[in-house]
Amino acid sequence: MFSKMPVIMLAIIGAIFLLDGFIPYEVKSHVFALSLLVKSIIIFSLPFIIFMLLFKTVAKLSSGATKVIFLILAAVCCSNFISTMVSYQIGSSIYHMDLSLAIPQDVAGLQPAWSQTIPSVVTNDIAMFSGLILGVVMSLMLPQAATAISGIFDKVVAVAFKLLTLIVPVFIAGFVLKLNHDKVIHTIAQDYARIFILVAASVAAYIAFLYFIANRSGFLNSVKNMFPAAIAGFSSMSSAAAMPLTIMGAEKNVQNPMLARLAIPTTVNIHLIGDCFAIPIFAFAVLKNYGMAEPEFYSYLIFALYFVLAKFSVAAIPGGGILVMLPVLESQLGFTAEMASMITALYILFDPVITCANVMGNGGFSMVLDRLGYKAALGTIK
Repeated sequence: MFSKMPVIMLAIIGAIFLLDGFIPYEVKSHVFALSLLVKSIIIFSLPFIIFMLLFKTVAKLSSGATKVIFLILAAVCCSNFISTMVSYQIGSSIYHMDLSLAIPQDVAGLQPAWSQTIPSVVTNDIAMFSGLILGVVMSLMLPQAATAISGIFDKVVAVAFKLLTLIVPVFIAGFVLKLNHDKVIHTIAQDYARIFILVAASVAAYIAFLYFIANRSGFLNSVKNMFPAAIAGFSSMSSAAAMPLTIMGAEKNVQNPMLARLAIPTTVNIHLIGDCFAIPIFAFAVLKNYGMAEPEFYSYLIFALYFVLAKFSVAAIPGGGILVMLPVLESQLGFTAEMASMITALYILFDPVITCANVMGNGGFSMVLDRLGYKAALGTIK
Protein backbone atom coordinates (compact mmCIF):
# COMPACT_ATOMS: atom_id res chain seq x y z
CA MET A 1 0.00 0.00 0.00
CA PHE A 2 2.77 2.46 0.93
CA SER A 3 4.54 1.94 -2.40
CA LYS A 4 1.36 3.07 -4.19
CA MET A 5 0.77 6.05 -1.89
CA PRO A 6 2.39 8.70 -4.16
CA VAL A 7 0.13 7.69 -7.06
CA ILE A 8 -2.95 7.62 -4.81
CA MET A 9 -2.20 11.07 -3.38
CA LEU A 10 -1.52 12.60 -6.77
CA ALA A 11 -4.81 11.13 -8.01
CA ILE A 12 -6.70 12.59 -5.02
CA ILE A 13 -5.15 16.04 -5.44
CA GLY A 14 -5.71 16.05 -9.21
CA ALA A 15 -9.33 14.96 -8.84
CA ILE A 16 -10.03 17.66 -6.25
CA PHE A 17 -8.59 20.45 -8.39
CA LEU A 18 -10.40 19.26 -11.50
CA LEU A 19 -13.77 18.57 -9.88
CA ASP A 20 -13.81 21.25 -7.17
CA GLY A 21 -16.47 23.30 -8.95
CA PHE A 22 -18.78 20.29 -9.16
CA ILE A 23 -18.46 19.23 -5.50
CA PRO A 24 -21.25 20.70 -3.31
CA TYR A 25 -20.20 22.65 -0.24
CA GLU A 26 -22.02 20.14 1.99
CA VAL A 27 -19.95 17.27 0.61
CA LYS A 28 -16.73 19.21 1.12
CA SER A 29 -17.80 20.06 4.64
CA HIS A 30 -18.51 16.42 5.52
CA VAL A 31 -15.26 15.18 3.98
CA PHE A 32 -13.33 17.86 5.87
CA ALA A 33 -15.06 16.84 9.11
CA LEU A 34 -14.07 13.22 8.44
CA SER A 35 -10.49 14.33 7.81
CA LEU A 36 -10.45 16.15 11.15
CA LEU A 37 -11.69 12.98 12.84
CA VAL A 38 -8.94 10.93 11.17
CA LYS A 39 -6.38 13.54 12.21
CA SER A 40 -7.71 13.30 15.77
CA ILE A 41 -7.28 9.51 15.66
CA ILE A 42 -3.71 9.88 14.40
CA ILE A 43 -2.82 12.49 17.04
CA PHE A 44 -4.39 10.31 19.75
CA SER A 45 -2.37 7.29 18.58
CA LEU A 46 0.96 9.07 18.17
CA PRO A 47 2.07 9.17 21.84
CA PHE A 48 1.59 5.40 22.11
CA ILE A 49 3.43 4.79 18.83
CA ILE A 50 6.25 7.11 19.90
CA PHE A 51 6.53 5.36 23.27
CA MET A 52 6.65 1.87 21.75
CA LEU A 53 9.08 2.85 18.99
CA LEU A 54 11.52 4.55 21.34
CA PHE A 55 11.24 1.88 24.05
CA LYS A 56 11.94 -0.87 21.53
CA THR A 57 14.84 0.96 19.89
CA VAL A 58 16.48 2.13 23.10
CA ALA A 59 16.10 -1.29 24.74
CA LYS A 60 17.99 -2.82 21.83
CA LEU A 61 20.68 -0.16 22.01
CA SER A 62 21.23 -1.08 25.67
CA SER A 63 24.17 0.78 27.24
CA GLY A 64 24.79 2.86 24.11
CA ALA A 65 21.31 4.39 24.15
CA THR A 66 22.16 7.53 26.10
CA LYS A 67 25.10 8.25 23.85
CA VAL A 68 22.98 7.82 20.71
CA ILE A 69 20.26 10.14 22.00
CA PHE A 70 22.70 12.88 22.99
CA LEU A 71 24.41 12.66 19.62
CA ILE A 72 21.08 12.93 17.81
CA LEU A 73 20.05 15.97 19.87
CA ALA A 74 23.46 17.57 19.26
CA ALA A 75 23.03 16.90 15.54
CA VAL A 76 19.57 18.54 15.67
CA CYS A 77 21.03 21.70 17.23
CA CYS A 78 23.79 21.81 14.60
CA SER A 79 21.33 21.26 11.75
CA ASN A 80 18.91 23.94 12.97
CA PHE A 81 21.77 26.40 13.53
CA ILE A 82 23.31 25.82 10.10
CA SER A 83 19.88 26.19 8.43
CA THR A 84 19.25 29.44 10.31
CA MET A 85 22.64 30.85 9.35
CA VAL A 86 22.20 29.91 5.69
CA SER A 87 18.87 31.76 5.69
CA TYR A 88 20.73 34.91 6.85
CA GLN A 89 22.29 35.33 3.42
CA ILE A 90 18.93 34.87 1.68
CA GLY A 91 17.15 37.18 4.10
CA SER A 92 19.81 39.83 3.62
CA SER A 93 19.31 39.67 -0.14
CA ILE A 94 15.54 40.01 0.29
CA TYR A 95 16.05 43.04 2.54
CA HIS A 96 17.60 44.90 -0.39
CA MET A 97 14.66 44.18 -2.67
CA ASP A 98 11.75 46.52 -3.25
CA LEU A 99 9.07 44.92 -1.06
CA SER A 100 5.65 46.09 0.05
CA LEU A 101 3.74 43.50 2.04
CA ALA A 102 0.13 43.78 3.14
CA ILE A 103 -1.27 41.79 6.05
CA PRO A 104 -3.39 38.90 4.71
CA GLN A 105 -7.06 39.36 5.51
CA ASP A 106 -9.06 36.72 7.35
CA VAL A 107 -11.50 34.92 5.07
CA ALA A 108 -14.35 32.63 6.11
CA GLY A 109 -13.14 29.27 4.90
CA LEU A 110 -14.51 25.76 4.66
CA GLN A 111 -16.02 24.64 7.97
CA PRO A 112 -16.55 21.03 9.09
CA ALA A 113 -20.15 19.80 8.98
CA TRP A 114 -19.69 18.20 12.37
CA SER A 115 -17.02 17.88 15.00
CA GLN A 116 -15.93 14.73 16.78
CA THR A 117 -12.49 14.68 18.35
CA ILE A 118 -10.67 12.18 20.52
CA PRO A 119 -8.89 13.92 23.40
CA SER A 120 -5.24 13.02 23.87
CA VAL A 121 -4.52 11.27 27.15
CA VAL A 122 -0.78 11.94 27.07
CA THR A 123 1.43 14.41 25.22
CA ASN A 124 4.10 13.45 22.71
CA ASP A 125 6.96 14.82 24.82
CA ILE A 126 5.91 12.76 27.86
CA ALA A 127 5.62 9.67 25.66
CA MET A 128 9.05 10.38 24.19
CA PHE A 129 10.86 10.82 27.48
CA SER A 130 9.00 7.88 29.06
CA GLY A 131 9.96 5.58 26.20
CA LEU A 132 13.59 6.69 26.33
CA ILE A 133 13.95 6.42 30.11
CA LEU A 134 12.04 3.14 30.55
CA GLY A 135 13.88 1.60 27.61
CA VAL A 136 17.25 2.42 29.17
CA VAL A 137 16.24 1.32 32.69
CA MET A 138 14.65 -1.97 31.66
CA SER A 139 17.46 -2.87 29.26
CA LEU A 140 19.94 -2.52 32.13
CA MET A 141 17.89 -4.02 34.97
CA LEU A 142 15.56 -6.49 33.23
CA PRO A 143 17.09 -7.22 29.81
CA GLN A 144 15.01 -10.34 29.10
CA ALA A 145 11.74 -8.60 29.94
CA ALA A 146 12.79 -5.60 27.85
CA THR A 147 13.46 -7.88 24.87
CA ALA A 148 10.08 -9.61 25.23
CA ILE A 149 8.19 -6.32 25.50
CA SER A 150 10.12 -4.93 22.54
CA GLY A 151 8.95 -7.86 20.42
CA ILE A 152 5.31 -7.18 21.33
CA PHE A 153 5.69 -3.46 20.64
CA ASP A 154 7.27 -4.20 17.27
CA LYS A 155 4.22 -6.20 16.16
CA VAL A 156 1.76 -3.59 17.49
CA VAL A 157 3.55 -0.73 15.72
CA ALA A 158 3.62 -2.69 12.44
CA VAL A 159 -0.16 -3.19 12.61
CA ALA A 160 -0.70 0.46 13.58
CA PHE A 161 1.31 1.67 10.59
CA LYS A 162 -0.69 -0.52 8.22
CA LEU A 163 -3.99 0.80 9.59
CA LEU A 164 -2.82 4.41 9.47
CA THR A 165 -1.69 3.98 5.87
CA LEU A 166 -5.20 2.86 4.94
CA ILE A 167 -6.89 5.95 6.39
CA VAL A 168 -4.34 8.53 5.25
CA PRO A 169 -6.02 9.12 1.82
CA VAL A 170 -9.21 10.24 3.61
CA PHE A 171 -7.09 12.38 5.92
CA ILE A 172 -5.42 14.07 2.93
CA ALA A 173 -8.58 14.55 0.86
CA GLY A 174 -10.38 16.75 3.37
CA PHE A 175 -7.44 19.07 3.97
CA VAL A 176 -6.71 19.46 0.26
CA LEU A 177 -10.39 20.34 -0.24
CA LYS A 178 -10.06 23.02 2.44
CA LEU A 179 -6.83 24.47 1.03
CA ASN A 180 -8.40 24.68 -2.42
CA HIS A 181 -11.74 26.03 -1.19
CA ASP A 182 -10.08 28.69 0.99
CA LYS A 183 -7.91 29.72 -1.99
CA VAL A 184 -4.76 29.51 0.12
CA ILE A 185 -2.64 28.33 -2.81
CA HIS A 186 -4.18 31.03 -5.04
CA THR A 187 -3.38 33.74 -2.48
CA ILE A 188 0.21 32.53 -2.15
CA ALA A 189 0.72 32.51 -5.90
CA GLN A 190 -0.98 35.84 -6.60
CA ASP A 191 -0.19 38.16 -3.70
CA TYR A 192 3.09 36.91 -2.28
CA ALA A 193 4.66 35.24 -5.29
CA ARG A 194 8.16 36.71 -5.05
CA ILE A 195 8.80 36.05 -1.39
CA PHE A 196 7.09 32.66 -1.60
CA ILE A 197 9.28 31.60 -4.51
CA LEU A 198 12.42 32.72 -2.70
CA VAL A 199 11.52 30.89 0.51
CA ALA A 200 10.36 27.76 -1.29
CA ALA A 201 13.32 27.68 -3.67
CA SER A 202 15.93 28.23 -0.97
CA VAL A 203 14.61 25.61 1.43
CA ALA A 204 14.01 23.15 -1.44
CA ALA A 205 17.59 23.61 -2.66
CA TYR A 206 18.96 23.10 0.85
CA ILE A 207 16.92 19.93 1.45
CA ALA A 208 17.80 18.60 -2.02
CA PHE A 209 21.46 19.11 -1.11
CA LEU A 210 20.97 17.03 2.04
CA TYR A 211 19.37 14.20 0.07
CA PHE A 212 22.07 14.39 -2.61
CA ILE A 213 25.03 14.17 -0.24
CA ALA A 214 23.31 11.38 1.70
CA ASN A 215 22.46 9.27 -1.36
CA ARG A 216 23.80 10.47 -4.68
CA SER A 217 22.95 7.40 -6.71
CA GLY A 218 19.43 7.03 -5.28
CA PHE A 219 18.59 10.74 -4.94
CA LEU A 220 15.31 10.68 -6.88
CA ASN A 221 14.17 7.43 -5.31
CA SER A 222 14.84 8.86 -1.83
CA VAL A 223 12.69 11.89 -2.59
CA LYS A 224 9.96 9.64 -3.98
CA ASN A 225 9.92 7.56 -0.79
CA MET A 226 9.31 10.71 1.27
CA PHE A 227 6.61 12.09 -1.06
CA PRO A 228 3.60 10.65 0.86
CA ALA A 229 4.88 12.15 4.12
CA ALA A 230 5.52 15.49 2.41
CA ILE A 231 1.95 15.63 1.07
CA ALA A 232 0.59 14.67 4.51
CA GLY A 233 2.60 17.47 6.10
CA PHE A 234 1.55 20.00 3.44
CA SER A 235 -2.16 19.27 3.74
CA SER A 236 -2.41 18.82 7.51
CA MET A 237 0.18 21.45 8.51
CA SER A 238 1.35 19.07 11.24
CA SER A 239 4.71 17.28 11.25
CA ALA A 240 3.45 15.11 14.09
CA ALA A 241 0.39 13.95 12.13
CA ALA A 242 2.65 13.05 9.20
CA MET A 243 5.12 11.18 11.44
CA PRO A 244 4.01 7.59 10.64
CA LEU A 245 4.53 8.22 6.92
CA THR A 246 7.80 10.03 7.65
CA ILE A 247 9.12 6.99 9.49
CA MET A 248 8.04 4.61 6.73
CA GLY A 249 9.67 6.78 4.08
CA ALA A 250 12.86 7.27 6.08
CA GLU A 251 13.16 3.52 6.72
CA LYS A 252 13.29 2.95 2.97
CA ASN A 253 16.02 5.58 2.55
CA VAL A 254 18.51 4.38 5.17
CA GLN A 255 20.62 1.27 5.55
CA ASN A 256 19.72 1.12 9.24
CA PRO A 257 15.90 1.40 9.66
CA MET A 258 16.20 1.27 13.45
CA LEU A 259 18.02 4.60 13.36
CA ALA A 260 15.06 6.19 11.54
CA ARG A 261 12.67 4.78 14.15
CA LEU A 262 14.72 6.45 16.86
CA ALA A 263 15.57 9.75 15.15
CA ILE A 264 12.17 10.70 13.68
CA PRO A 265 10.02 10.44 16.86
CA THR A 266 12.75 12.12 18.92
CA THR A 267 13.15 15.09 16.58
CA VAL A 268 9.75 15.48 14.86
CA ASN A 269 8.89 18.70 16.74
CA ILE A 270 12.39 20.14 17.25
CA HIS A 271 14.21 19.60 13.94
CA LEU A 272 12.43 22.14 11.74
CA ILE A 273 14.37 23.15 8.65
CA GLY A 274 11.32 24.80 7.08
CA ASP A 275 10.96 27.12 10.09
CA CYS A 276 14.69 27.84 10.11
CA PHE A 277 14.41 29.22 6.59
CA ALA A 278 10.95 30.76 6.54
CA ILE A 279 10.91 32.69 9.83
CA PRO A 280 14.26 34.51 9.38
CA ILE A 281 13.51 35.30 5.73
CA PHE A 282 10.06 36.61 6.63
CA ALA A 283 11.68 38.60 9.45
CA PHE A 284 14.00 40.38 7.01
CA ALA A 285 11.07 41.13 4.70
CA VAL A 286 8.99 42.55 7.56
CA LEU A 287 11.92 44.62 8.86
CA LYS A 288 12.34 46.13 5.38
CA ASN A 289 8.60 46.71 5.05
CA TYR A 290 8.58 48.76 8.29
CA GLY A 291 11.76 50.70 7.46
CA MET A 292 13.89 49.18 10.22
CA ALA A 293 17.63 48.63 9.91
CA GLU A 294 19.01 45.35 8.62
CA PRO A 295 20.40 43.23 11.48
CA GLU A 296 24.19 43.08 11.64
CA PHE A 297 25.81 39.67 11.47
CA TYR A 298 26.70 39.59 15.17
CA SER A 299 23.14 40.52 16.18
CA TYR A 300 21.76 37.84 13.87
CA LEU A 301 24.21 35.30 15.33
CA ILE A 302 22.82 35.92 18.82
CA PHE A 303 19.30 35.71 17.40
CA ALA A 304 20.18 32.36 15.76
CA LEU A 305 21.39 30.90 19.08
CA TYR A 306 18.17 31.92 20.85
CA PHE A 307 16.22 30.70 17.83
CA VAL A 308 17.75 27.21 18.03
CA LEU A 309 17.10 26.93 21.77
CA ALA A 310 13.48 28.05 21.33
CA LYS A 311 12.91 25.17 18.89
CA PHE A 312 12.78 22.80 21.86
CA SER A 313 9.52 24.39 23.00
CA VAL A 314 7.64 24.50 19.67
CA ALA A 315 3.99 23.47 19.96
CA ALA A 316 2.89 20.62 17.69
CA ILE A 317 0.00 22.59 16.18
CA PRO A 318 -0.47 24.52 12.93
CA GLY A 319 1.21 27.89 13.42
CA GLY A 320 2.98 26.69 16.57
CA GLY A 321 6.41 27.33 15.07
CA ILE A 322 5.95 31.11 14.97
CA LEU A 323 4.17 31.51 18.30
CA VAL A 324 7.17 30.52 20.42
CA MET A 325 9.48 32.62 18.24
CA LEU A 326 7.66 35.94 18.70
CA PRO A 327 9.43 36.76 22.01
CA VAL A 328 12.79 36.03 20.34
CA LEU A 329 11.92 38.25 17.37
CA GLU A 330 10.83 41.03 19.73
CA SER A 331 13.85 40.84 22.05
CA GLN A 332 16.58 40.22 19.45
CA LEU A 333 15.35 41.94 16.28
CA GLY A 334 13.16 44.68 17.78
CA PHE A 335 9.80 43.51 16.41
CA THR A 336 6.77 45.56 17.42
CA ALA A 337 3.29 44.15 18.05
CA GLU A 338 2.22 45.15 14.52
CA MET A 339 5.28 43.47 13.00
CA ALA A 340 4.59 40.37 15.06
CA SER A 341 1.06 40.28 13.64
CA MET A 342 2.36 40.49 10.09
CA ILE A 343 4.97 37.74 10.42
CA THR A 344 2.41 35.53 12.18
CA ALA A 345 -0.05 36.03 9.31
CA LEU A 346 2.65 35.31 6.74
CA TYR A 347 3.77 32.20 8.59
CA ILE A 348 0.24 30.82 8.85
CA LEU A 349 -0.34 31.56 5.17
CA PHE A 350 2.78 29.59 4.22
CA ASP A 351 2.41 26.94 6.94
CA PRO A 352 1.58 24.14 4.46
CA VAL A 353 4.84 24.67 2.60
CA ILE A 354 6.84 25.14 5.81
CA THR A 355 5.51 21.91 7.31
CA CYS A 356 6.18 20.04 4.09
CA ALA A 357 9.78 21.27 4.27
CA ASN A 358 10.02 20.23 7.92
CA VAL A 359 8.88 16.71 7.05
CA MET A 360 11.28 16.41 4.11
CA GLY A 361 14.04 17.84 6.26
CA ASN A 362 13.46 15.19 8.93
CA GLY A 363 13.74 12.48 6.29
CA GLY A 364 16.98 14.00 5.02
CA PHE A 365 18.28 14.34 8.58
CA SER A 366 17.86 10.60 9.13
CA MET A 367 19.68 9.90 5.87
CA VAL A 368 22.60 12.12 6.86
CA LEU A 369 22.82 10.45 10.26
CA ASP A 370 22.86 7.08 8.56
CA ARG A 371 25.48 8.32 6.09
CA LEU A 372 27.71 9.54 8.93
CA GLY A 373 27.93 5.96 10.13
CA TYR A 374 26.31 6.11 13.55
CA LYS A 375 25.98 2.34 13.42
CA ALA A 376 29.72 1.88 13.12
CA ALA A 377 30.50 4.60 15.64
CA LEU A 378 28.04 3.52 18.32
CA GLY A 379 27.89 -0.20 17.93
CA THR A 380 24.61 -2.05 18.20
CA ILE A 381 21.72 -0.38 16.40
CA LYS A 382 20.00 -3.48 15.09
